[in-house]
Amino acid sequence: MPEAIIAQAEEKMSKAVSALSHEFSTVRTGRASGAIFEKLHIDYYGAPTPMLQMAAVSSPEPQLVVISPYDKTILKAIEKAILASDLGLNPSNDGTVIRVPFPALNEERRRDLVKLCHGYTEQARVAVRNARRDANDAFKKQEKASDISQDDARRGEELVQKKTDSFIAEIDALLKKKEQEIMEV
Repeated sequence: MPEAIIAQAEEKMSKAVSALSHEFSTVRTGRASGAIFEKLHIDYYGAPTPMLQMAAVSSPEPQLVVISPYDKTILKAIEKAILASDLGLNPSNDGTVIRVPFPALNEERRRDLVKLCHGYTEQARVAVRNARRDANDAFKKQEKASDISQDDARRGEELVQKKTDSFIAEIDALLKKKEQEIMEV
């Protein structure tokens, strides 16, 4: 039974880390990336539709993203959505594709992005700690119900703590890597 609790805690912790990686992929760095358009929705015949479902996004150059919509009638809607977003990008429409140049980030914007990443990191840390707390509570309940011995409960809590420490270290490593990516000029 303790193995199931540990496995469940580990699964929750790994989901927190993968969610953090996903959030980091949507944060803009100096390089062009189509992933930042993931949260962008286009009004398509009255329904908000994710832009990545309506267009092919490619990055032919390090500072440029090209968006090729599958339906050419939505070029204006995509352009409008990019301008209305908080991405700070200026798309140009040539009638068939939209080119989005990525200007170099200034120092202030880089610091804002790093702060945003710190917020995402803290959310991931809290999720990992919550998984640890849930596992420890489960061990205490089982110990109280005499399903496991006190020694097994302690061993389980120690194992969960080791897993927590390793996941927190992984989260910190992801943050450090993302900070370097953002601050790179």
